[in-house]
Amino acid sequence: MQSEAGHYSQPRWGVTRWLADAGPGVPDDIRQALIADLYGSLPVFAAGAVNTVAVAAVIATHEPTAPFITWLALEIVICLSRLTVLVIAHRAARERRPTPTDLHLVLAVAWSASVGFGILISLASGDWVVAMLASLSAAAMVGGICFRNFSAPRLAGTMILLSLGPIVPGAALAGEPLLFIVFMQVPLYLTAMTVAAFRLNKMLVATMRAERENGHLAHHDTLTGLRNRAGFVAALNARLTASGGVAKPFALLFFDLDNFKPVNDTYGHAAGDQVLMLTAERLRRALPETAVIARLGGDEFVVLVNGVTADQALTVGQRIIQTVTMPYQLAGGISAQVGVSVGIAVSPEHGTEAEQLLAAADAALYEAKSEGKARCRMATVATNVAALRRLTQRSPAPAADRGAA
Repeated sequence: MQSEAGHYSQPRWGVTRWLADAGPGVPDDIRQALIADLYGSLPVFAAGAVNTVAVAAVIATHEPTAPFITWLALEIVICLSRLTVLVIAHRAARERRPTPTDLHLVLAVAWSASVGFGILISLASGDWVVAMLASLSAAAMVGGICFRNFSAPRLAGTMILLSLGPIVPGAALAGEPLLFIVFMQVPLYLTAMTVAAFRLNKMLVATMRAERENGHLAHHDTLTGLRNRAGFVAALNARLTASGGVAKPFALLFFDLDNFKPVNDTYGHAAGDQVLMLTAERLRRALPETAVIARLGGDEFVVLVNGVTADQALTVGQRIIQTVTMPYQLAGGISAQVGVSVGIAVSPEHGTEAEQLLAAADAALYEAKSEGKARCRMATVATNVAALRRLTQRSPAPAADRGAA
């Protein structure tokens, strides 16, 4: 899946795969989207980096000792490294090259460990102003960690533990009895934030699943599983705009079933539905995997075949006729047979827009049916004129009239 117009790689190392795992049963496309979410955007990253570096710099200026200077150096090195990895990853994602996801996750963990180190040494210093600054900064970061990384709840939990967990040993080193309350508070807070990350992750995955299913239903026919009209037009428009319009030619094959109405009338709509489902299955087996097959409604189908000449498209049309006209064995021992007529339009000869091509193929189908059943016809100048007239008048011939031809 895409994020910021790019494709982000899954982690490859064992520990990073574990950290980024979204749980069992999550589809691959959703996993891809979750990984992309972990990268976020540069402005969001910059806000967190500026905060921690600024706090470390202020404290190191106030207490210029080796531990605090080391912390400042760690913050600068880690944040610059994360920024470099983010820029490289976003560029690689846009170019569909592998992204450094493993390194990105490791640096995120290292950054949270650096924040935790700052808390530890600040509390141990005995300077309560320094301790307050470091603790407030870390607490602010925990909220961001949870809500920015709940796409990978294990990563979020690990980062929360490393960034805020050191408050407990830091309070012990400080020796101030009043601080011992954090022995109870911090574990409860860490647990609550980690649980929140896991719950948010479940909600996100459930939402993405619902969007995925709704998107599939919006573009696919519920009876046959083929694309519907909206799904086919989307695929056709994508094909028309591919490679700036200089890609190989392709063909549209528009067809409907001859004598389909008598099957419905004689055996019932259940038998008709079974014929449609078996027709879809035959088309899937007979046509190339790259072909886009759709049921537009009723007994109307359309196929998009890439990289074919007009003669090759006619061959595909004859294959469709041979495949579809074989007898159908239906439930209850019923045997049915239907025919098929095919109209073909080739791009760019017969159009460069979706409506033009569909209208040209539809007009060629009308011509094939008017000449007799089980025929395959290529769009011509005459059919293109007829198609243009129909587009202009917005009154294409009803499918029922053609089916009676």
